[in-house]
Amino acid sequence: MIQNYFKIAWRNLLKRKFHSLVMIFGLSVGMTFTFLIMSYVWGELSVNRNLRNADNQYIVRSRWKNPDMGTDIATLGPLGATLKADYPNLVANFYRYDGITVAVSKGEKHFREEVQTGDSTLLAMYGFPLLHGNAKNALTQKSSVAITEEKALKYFGKTDVLGETLTLHNFIGGKQQFQVTAVLRNPPNNSVNNLLPKPAEVFIPLSSLDGRKGAEDNWDFPYMITYIELQKGISPKDLKKPVTQTLATHASANTKANLEVYLTPLKDYYQEANNGLVRKMIYTLSGVTLFILLMAIVNFVNISIGKSSSRLKEIGVRKVLGSHKTQLVGQFLAESIIPALFAMFLSILFYEISRSAFSEILGKPLPSSLTLFPYSLIIPLFSAFFIGVMAGIYPAFVLSGISSIDSMKGKLKSIKENVMLRRGLVALQFVIALFVFAGAMVISRQVNYFFNKNLGYNKESLVSIAVPRDWTPEGLSKMEAIRDQLSRLKEVSNVSLSYEIPNGNNGGHAGLYKSGQDSAQAIHTQFLSTDERYADTYQIKILAGKFFNARQGAYQPNRIVLNQAAAKALGYLNPEDAVGQQVRVHNVPGLLTVDGVSADFNFASMHQVIKPLGFFHVKEGNAFRFLTFRLNPANLGESMAAVENKWRQLMPDAPFEYAFMDDTLQKLYKSEMQLKKASQIATVLSVIIVLLGVLGMVSLSVARRTRELGIRKVLGSSEAAIIMLFLREFLLVMVIAMLISFPLAFLTMQRWLETYAFRIKMNWEPFAMVGLGFCSIVTLLVCLQTTKAALTNPVKSLRNE
Repeated sequence: MIQNYFKIAWRNLLKRKFHSLVMIFGLSVGMTFTFLIMSYVWGELSVNRNLRNADNQYIVRSRWKNPDMGTDIATLGPLGATLKADYPNLVANFYRYDGITVAVSKGEKHFREEVQTGDSTLLAMYGFPLLHGNAKNALTQKSSVAITEEKALKYFGKTDVLGETLTLHNFIGGKQQFQVTAVLRNPPNNSVNNLLPKPAEVFIPLSSLDGRKGAEDNWDFPYMITYIELQKGISPKDLKKPVTQTLATHASANTKANLEVYLTPLKDYYQEANNGLVRKMIYTLSGVTLFILLMAIVNFVNISIGKSSSRLKEIGVRKVLGSHKTQLVGQFLAESIIPALFAMFLSILFYEISRSAFSEILGKPLPSSLTLFPYSLIIPLFSAFFIGVMAGIYPAFVLSGISSIDSMKGKLKSIKENVMLRRGLVALQFVIALFVFAGAMVISRQVNYFFNKNLGYNKESLVSIAVPRDWTPEGLSKMEAIRDQLSRLKEVSNVSLSYEIPNGNNGGHAGLYKSGQDSAQAIHTQFLSTDERYADTYQIKILAGKFFNARQGAYQPNRIVLNQAAAKALGYLNPEDAVGQQVRVHNVPGLLTVDGVSADFNFASMHQVIKPLGFFHVKEGNAFRFLTFRLNPANLGESMAAVENKWRQLMPDAPFEYAFMDDTLQKLYKSEMQLKKASQIATVLSVIIVLLGVLGMVSLSVARRTRELGIRKVLGSSEAAIIMLFLREFLLVMVIAMLISFPLAFLTMQRWLETYAFRIKMNWEPFAMVGLGFCSIVTLLVCLQTTKAALTNPVKSLRNE
């Protein structure tokens, strides 16, 4: 019996090839998008869950009353080791690291790498799989280094490199040899080696690099990233009192008064970080995916109902010949499940074809269907079966329940309900498509605004290059001399040496207050360390005074430059009033004289308002990281080649890795760029699915109303009137859909925009463009589909009936 069901279902699919193709292709598009996004979501939810003893792993975080004193993701240098030593019954293990960027060399290969200088417990604590080496003792020697499989191939061309050496440039201008003692299999995304903006793939012991020592024993160093593994059965509450006692014993009075240490489960941290950015992305993409899949299912159900409703006479004949209702139910369900299964297999094929492209858009690798087996087969099979049953329920139970006489006459008592159901489903499709379309339009405009807004500096032809670190007075003088030689190139307009660039990695923070004012009234201020050429290179406008000794005189110590926001926060409403005034900064001895006031500019992300900001001269601390070049824009390719040639002459063993400011900003807004691309793809898919649905619905309607169209033409109806007969139904549904979707889209996108301090203004224009464009596409498709029927000879239509 079941075999017969599927035979007849197969014949009916072939009988109506066009409608079957529309059903299958539309559903496969929706399922493909769903599988792609769900694969991404599964990967995001799995981050940190495969680490050894993941349920007991925690990151130690700091909540400071005075935010100038530290950062959220780090804590005091010795805290983790002290807790393990003093409370071994509570703390099973710990790992700390200081994240640094270091030039690494092997022969003629020179690259700048993210390096973790941390405890030897790393490999054993998290169970990172090793290709070569011993996890327990790999990082116990000061000159040892562990690298990932990718870095081994990069430097040596092979992975079996135990005993080989790498040269790391330290922070006092020297070089040190490190011996490879372990090679890690490339670790999956996790919050241990991938906590900071760039993943670390080179690991060395704490205090092994000259110029960066002693932080692990310094209770006044608040920037040590620390993890602890609790003993089984121990919760963070159990550690609260020991942490308090440890701080009371070792920390300074100022630290104890301002610091609150708390633990976050490592399994949850990834989704919670950056104000829950990852979780918001998961929810957003999941919601869009649900909409797209729902549209594809609506299409499938709509066309399935339309096809089945035209088979009333067949149902009547089969009933007269002795078919039972259960047999008819089985038949209709089979005819729905088979195309759903075809769509499933097609979607798996489309998944493999589009997987690499989606990986680039989302910025995360998507696993193959073979890697996900058996889930990659079980879940799609279940989905196809469920969708097939949903599509077959109406014809299976409603149409099969009609009496034989009514079926033979082709009467459907519930024809009105049938039409209303289908119109309701079409309206739901339109609501979803218009919502996604309008949302994508607003997202696109906001992301474009990021790159078109006046940032307060000129980002065009601006290039930054990380430089070797020699943070001694002699090292700074040497780098200033290199800067001066590079600035003499005719292809270069200006060059600046600084510790920070506008890449989202903010500078240090401290309290700023007037001389004679209570230090408790200090304003929270971000500080940048730059040379005197920074404002000219970035073309930041100076409102009053000067930018250090940029155009006159020699360097003067104890000078500071403020932005307009900082000057106003200090009470100087007029920038000229601030120049020459004396101020103080927490943890900086002596008075500082305000040399100048700059215009406000966007140094951080546009999520934030422009905050008070100050500039210290780089000679105050001798620390620097970047040279920023303003190139002559005539020929950027030739300009970069000239800079590289001079760089190789001056610093032959320093990596030449540059980034244009446009590329730097794109990384700063990486999540928004991903959301923009994903929303655009969702829009295209939703429009395709809607058009396929309209195409199938109109063609079915034309086929069922052939006789009616013939009679209307005989009675004098024009071609335009016949086209409007079909078009009117869709236009009415579209107007209703707009009235529902546009207010929802407006409110949703308004809430999303409120997360940005700098944002576009919501108005009617994008919604009008979406509505007009959508109406035009649907109208064109309906007209093309119905024109042939409108032009058909009525005699031929009636003869066929």
